[in-house]
Amino acid sequence: MSDGRADELRSEIRRLTGEYYREKWGEETPFQPGESYLAYGGRVFDDAELEALVDASLDFWLTYGPYSERFERELGAFLGLRHCLLVNSGSSANLLAFMALTSEKLGERRVRRGDEVITVAAGFPTTVAPIVQFGAVPVFVDVRTDTANVDVQRLEEAIGPRTRAVILAHTLGNPFDIETVVRLCEQHGLWLIEDNCDSLGSSYGGVPTGSFGHIGTSSFYPPHHMTMGEGGAVYTDDAELASILASLRDWGRDCICRSGEDDRCGRRFARQFGTLPFGYDHKYVFSEFGYNLKATEMQAAIGCAQLLKLPEFTRVRRANHETLRRHLADAADVLQVQEPTPGSRPSWFGLLVTLTAEAKAAGLSRDAVVARLEGARIQTRMLFAGNMVRQPCFDAMREAPAGSAAFRVVGDLAATDRIMEDAFWVGVYPGLDEQKLAYIAGELLAACRRPGR
Repeated sequence: MSDGRADELRSEIRRLTGEYYREKWGEETPFQPGESYLAYGGRVFDDAELEALVDASLDFWLTYGPYSERFERELGAFLGLRHCLLVNSGSSANLLAFMALTSEKLGERRVRRGDEVITVAAGFPTTVAPIVQFGAVPVFVDVRTDTANVDVQRLEEAIGPRTRAVILAHTLGNPFDIETVVRLCEQHGLWLIEDNCDSLGSSYGGVPTGSFGHIGTSSFYPPHHMTMGEGGAVYTDDAELASILASLRDWGRDCICRSGEDDRCGRRFARQFGTLPFGYDHKYVFSEFGYNLKATEMQAAIGCAQLLKLPEFTRVRRANHETLRRHLADAADVLQVQEPTPGSRPSWFGLLVTLTAEAKAAGLSRDAVVARLEGARIQTRMLFAGNMVRQPCFDAMREAPAGSAAFRVVGDLAATDRIMEDAFWVGVYPGLDEQKLAYIAGELLAACRRPGR
């Protein structure tokens, strides 16, 4: 088949793909209060994503390829960073980010087994899992109930002689106090990893979150700010860290050739590595104990289409959060809504509410409110793990022999426990419109209504 004919067929396939999208998904089912299910998040897409997906499949590249390279360039430009690597999930991004800090290439700056890494207990497990799996010691500090982010006054108290890094997420899109955290890390010579998985599109001081730390991470799971189905990214402005991250992502190899490329350095068979025979094929030299965490080319194609929509997704998330907040303004005595961190502009992942002490004294409970909402076909979520150290995966760690602490807690984590017991959140994603948001707010207010109100 000639290239011209192949191009004609490709164009026709894309046209038909767009037509298929409009036939299959072009008309949304009318919303029926109490019958239609309102998820907290989900994929928002149109014919552009479907056409990109099919277009990538026609090349049958499958693994890392041109769409992957394009996505890395464009996400890096969006964040203002020089190095961006596409991976297969946000959890993998967190794994790579932490393991990069353990590389022998960092010399005395590297994180060793037994070193301490500060984080919060009110978060998602894959922020913490790489620390534990490597054999470092997570140190948990409390959060604030108003922002649901790290209590920076506790942060300095947590720093000890073996502290090497701080790993923090921007909770539900709300940036933590970046200025204070960065200053403390600089003063004490600590690495900072920004878990930006819930916050793509947020900013602090007008600068995108994810670009302040030594390494940042993103997730592209369907409920997140943009999606590839599965997928994630890890990014940095540090060339040395970028080289380590790329090696860890690609089996730990020393070679810098891209997928399908050979002898980029021009010395593939002309170098000495360790005690290998001189001239051993550089494509099979491994300088790290790595993984294979690449995403597929089809995922990257979807990501390229989604990234173009990210500014609009961000605008709608902010507007939806404000709409819900406005509807709930008269219930401030019952519901405490998560506050944006001063100096920040969140791209909200959800609207977090915590029952007030007054509400609890009047007999309201989080579980009863959630049951009412779920019964009304409104999906809710807890703030992830609640208090991480109360999770079953920590049971064995609590039984560690004396003198070999598996984790450390600073203070009593009172605010974390309060969020675990009294808080939940609902969605603000772009698939929700004014009618749906009004229904969510109405049911939430009804669930919190006390006798006589």
